[in-house]
Amino acid sequence: MATDIQEATMIEDVIFCFMGFEGQYIRFKEEYNPAVEAERLAGPQFRLPASLEPSIKDIVIILLKIAKHYIALDAFVEVQSRDEFGTVNHALCAAIRKLLKDYLALVAQLEHQFLYNPSFTLHTLHLSVIPVSHTLSQMYSLAQEILKLNSLLEDDDLDSTEDDVEILLESLREGANIAGGEPVLGRKVCKGGAVLALITHRLNSMAGDPATRNLLEYLLRQSSVPYMMMLNEWLHHGVIKDAHSEFLVKETKSIRRERLEEDYTDEYWDKRYTLRHNDVPPQLEAVKEKVLLAGKYLNVVRECGGVDVSKEVKDVPLTFDDANFLDNVSSAYAHANESLLELLLTTHGLRPRLRSLKHYFFLDKSDFFSYFMELGSSELRKPAKNVNVPKLQSLLDLTLRQPGSIAAGDPFKEDVKVQMNEIGLTKWLMRIVSVSGLEDGSNLLDDRGFSSAEDDRSITGFNAMELDYAVPFPLSLVISRKTILRYQLLFRYLLSLRHLETLLVGSWQDHTKVVSWRHQSRYPMIERWKRGAFTLRARMLVFVQQLLYFCTAEVLEPNWNDLQERIGSVKTVDELMQHHVDFLDTCLKECMLTNSKLLKVCVNLVKAPIIQRKLSLLNLQIHAKIMQTCTMFTSYTSHLSRALVLADPSLSASSPGGTGSSLSPDEIAKVDKLRDNLKKYEENFSRHLKILLDALNYYAATETVVLLGLCARLSTASDGGGVVNAGLEDQ
Repeated sequence: MATDIQEATMIEDVIFCFMGFEGQYIRFKEEYNPAVEAERLAGPQFRLPASLEPSIKDIVIILLKIAKHYIALDAFVEVQSRDEFGTVNHALCAAIRKLLKDYLALVAQLEHQFLYNPSFTLHTLHLSVIPVSHTLSQMYSLAQEILKLNSLLEDDDLDSTEDDVEILLESLREGANIAGGEPVLGRKVCKGGAVLALITHRLNSMAGDPATRNLLEYLLRQSSVPYMMMLNEWLHHGVIKDAHSEFLVKETKSIRRERLEEDYTDEYWDKRYTLRHNDVPPQLEAVKEKVLLAGKYLNVVRECGGVDVSKEVKDVPLTFDDANFLDNVSSAYAHANESLLELLLTTHGLRPRLRSLKHYFFLDKSDFFSYFMELGSSELRKPAKNVNVPKLQSLLDLTLRQPGSIAAGDPFKEDVKVQMNEIGLTKWLMRIVSVSGLEDGSNLLDDRGFSSAEDDRSITGFNAMELDYAVPFPLSLVISRKTILRYQLLFRYLLSLRHLETLLVGSWQDHTKVVSWRHQSRYPMIERWKRGAFTLRARMLVFVQQLLYFCTAEVLEPNWNDLQERIGSVKTVDELMQHHVDFLDTCLKECMLTNSKLLKVCVNLVKAPIIQRKLSLLNLQIHAKIMQTCTMFTSYTSHLSRALVLADPSLSASSPGGTGSSLSPDEIAKVDKLRDNLKKYEENFSRHLKILLDALNYYAATETVVLLGLCARLSTASDGGGVVNAGLEDQ
């Protein structure tokens, strides 16, 4: 053909190719198969006649890039418009489809020029399509990046099997309908925020090209519309309308608020709504936490009937480039935060609830509880597994409704329940608290050796009883099961101190009322022994009372007042929740319930003989060891009363003065036995009290300065040691 005929023929074929068809002479290469989706998405390569004029061939090769880009973009729009790719991809495809429609209109105009304008040449055609060529090239490049992230341009890889399983499991966790084709099985789909992030990054890198910048701004604006609609629904209604899992906030539908009653990890609040950190658009990166919290807060208010979801969201930004975009997020966050704080503090009365918790769990103004312990003592003395819990609950209900009782006017008394925890307090603490401290892990093996199930089954109702408290939604977000557990730990500890104080006071009553103790023996040896017992009992009572006073007056009350001040100035709901948890953690720490060393020594308290113990376990028996010594001493008092009658002849003599001037050898042997037993108790108490004071001084200097006050108080209980020995050695 002549050159002009070749040019006319090539123009006609190029126009055909522009519309996605083969020409008469310009054909697809043989290796290109239009039936294979991946090849259509990559675009075809063209085969030109070998005898084509070189100058014409060079121009045609340039023009055929446009055809390749159009065919690939047409296939991209078809594939990415599928349901599983999400609404952002659908909006992007709609925008690209509109541009392709404009492109085809241009092709029709060029064809008209070719048919009716004799001066229309290949160069004219080239000049006419330069702007659209640039546009298609940029869209093609963007489409290829998205397709690569979707793995639609890659062959199946055997190594992807493990990733496929992970993606499938993640889809199932998010509640996706696998059978309905929601996810692309085995593929990590680039959708939602990831697509917007890709367009935004390209926009930033192409800022120096005005034409490309205008194109990408248009594509970003159009594709972000459905995303902004989801964002506004979340910010202003607390609802996620995300059928394709493309929003930056993910909802785990399997976590429901009904599980709050058994949720010890705050799973509902922490895990029901979470961020998809890899799919956050750059425009929301700086405010993503605000977006998450705003919707979470409003979601709670909505579930309590405080948000009308049928009301249409109006006057809100619909694109990222809106000047009020960030202001919209901030104002929505402020409104949601204010609404939930109002709901918690005013509508549902969080402060009265917290006062009620303090009333019952911290034994604050607990006149009712003393009466309850007195009524239920016969049950609580039984082994924990034999305690009649419904009977105790009836007794508690009776005392709470007692006229004149402080609890009688509490509107929340119906929410308090009695239950038995057959695991001892110290073992329960060891299960909960992550132990670390001065000792190495080998000591934990010793702890476990003394924490057998048999020991836990032998604990009495006094040691196993705990209170439970039912909290309605939404207060259960702040007073969660995790915080109720902390209240229970503190309650069981205070109850153990109160019970021990009652036992020691009972011993004091025996010492002042029982004849064998009140009688003044004419044998100095017996009188000195009795004074030693009185002194030891007084020291133990001082120890328990000072410890109880410290926990209530110097730990719980100041921290409670601090919590009330913080609640008064709180700005966000998360701050409120954190202040509550911090308050409880501080109380547990300052009451020595989470200190690694002082906690681990508690484990050996509830078992094993008191006197004989291996020296290697000595530093595992401080605080709790002393408590057990005191408990055993109180139970030993009644035995001592009977033993004293047998040891003191003047108690059985016909005359007050007795008949003999000295004790017989058998009587001296009995007194010696009493003296040895009492000496063991005193030595055990004094030795471990000294170890406790040393440990408290160390931790007061290194961790919690508040323990200094306890050291000063408990030092009064250490005074008087050796009275038994000093008195008896004279004999």
